[in-house]
Amino acid sequence: MTAAATERGLPGRIVRWSVAAVNYIEAHPGRSFLIFALLHAAIWTLLPSVLFHNLPLDVIEGLIYGREWPLGNEKLPPLPWWLIETVHRLWRADVAQYLLSQIVVVSAFAIVFFLARELTGAVAALGAILIIDGLNYFGSTATQFNHNVVELPFWALAGASYFRALRTGRLIHWILLGVALGLGFWAKYFVITLAVPLILFLLLDRDARRALATPGPYITAAVGLAVVAPHLWWLIQNDFAPLNYIEHRSLPPSGIGERLWRPVEFLLVQATWLLPSLLIAASLFYPRTPRGPIVSDAFGRKIILLLAFGPALTLLAISLVTGRPTKAQWGYPLWLYLGLVIVIYARPVTDRIRWARMGWMWAIVTATYAAAMVMDYQVVPRVRGAYRAALFPGPEIAEKVSDGFRKATGEPVAYVISDMFTAGSISTYAPNRPRAIIEGQLARTPWVDADDLRRKGAVVVWVYGDAMPAAFGALAGSAVMQQPFTLPMFRGPRTLKVGWAIVMPQR
Repeated sequence: MTAAATERGLPGRIVRWSVAAVNYIEAHPGRSFLIFALLHAAIWTLLPSVLFHNLPLDVIEGLIYGREWPLGNEKLPPLPWWLIETVHRLWRADVAQYLLSQIVVVSAFAIVFFLARELTGAVAALGAILIIDGLNYFGSTATQFNHNVVELPFWALAGASYFRALRTGRLIHWILLGVALGLGFWAKYFVITLAVPLILFLLLDRDARRALATPGPYITAAVGLAVVAPHLWWLIQNDFAPLNYIEHRSLPPSGIGERLWRPVEFLLVQATWLLPSLLIAASLFYPRTPRGPIVSDAFGRKIILLLAFGPALTLLAISLVTGRPTKAQWGYPLWLYLGLVIVIYARPVTDRIRWARMGWMWAIVTATYAAAMVMDYQVVPRVRGAYRAALFPGPEIAEKVSDGFRKATGEPVAYVISDMFTAGSISTYAPNRPRAIIEGQLARTPWVDADDLRRKGAVVVWVYGDAMPAAFGALAGSAVMQQPFTLPMFRGPRTLKVGWAIVMPQR
């Protein structure tokens, strides 16, 4: 085939379409980002809505705690649970929770995009977002709206505000930095790994230290403290209970070898998660071109490098010093500014074909993630009968035990005693939304009034084993056993045997 024929054929049309797309991005940057954001949100909202039958565990947990509007919890700060509860009250449908997650994700993307556009231009800014979108943290993994997801926009806002505060000195950016760090603390205590390198850079860098002679950093501290004050007061009143939870969950290393291995293991896991992002970015570096940063501001580049790598280095240092293990899911916010670093140092800004290839690679990666999710929830359960929490028959269990309780007592069920996921699923899908008592322990649900529980009764449900778990006995010792029933998992050959009993109301 001749070159002329190729230009007239499909490859030529693809090249022309690709270049036209890059030209459109340059001409309409805001509109182009909006198209990307809507496409991303639509994919990762619709897929779980179609594939899932039951909300994921983290969302179920959020619905248990969120309805009580706590200022704190023995495990984690409450902001994600408040958001989950708010959305549930506005739109009592599972799709609302998946949409909430994606609104949060694209909000973080938007903050990074508009900062990147100031530094690199529209095409490179969108390229920076496509690179980090290669992380599955923002795709199928984000269908579980939890603390890892909700911290993203506050992390991104803190980074952008810090950059602008140091470059412009305007008080509004110092104020926004305080707000972002404060709300980030309400979202997840992990924001400390961002705050520490920001403070150290401010103290150690010669150019950054000049800001200490201005009111800005002190206003940030005051605003941040004011934002976290209610939760900080709760922590003081409750002896910093989450620290005990963290201490209980974090096993100390068995020796120097394990202490050294834990941060290395985290790096290796993060490198694996980053491979698709690096594939998307590869077209900017191959074929080889002259290198050199496209941002001439050396101080600005230092700040971006700090945002991209400072928190990860801080986490590794903490793990090395304390010997505490790390979790792969902690990588959610760490790489939000990595794409910006890559496009700053790649420099093929004028080569539209390279940017077009990046777009095609992003499309391939996204399609692969989507296909993998369909396989995982449509095909694998049918072929192997594999268990998937999102295929749990929570709505059916909720209907059967709610109807059974009403027939036995003449009243709607007010309390359900079970494990976290089962109790939360019944609470979520039952018509009158009974309160969940986790593992039959009132200590884990301190808002439950024991006298009200006796007056109204409860259903006790277990899905593991034939006998009622012994842990439920303190509250359900007098429960009347009911006929167990079997339900199919939503997809595939697996079935679930459900045992249940009724704690009769005591008038």
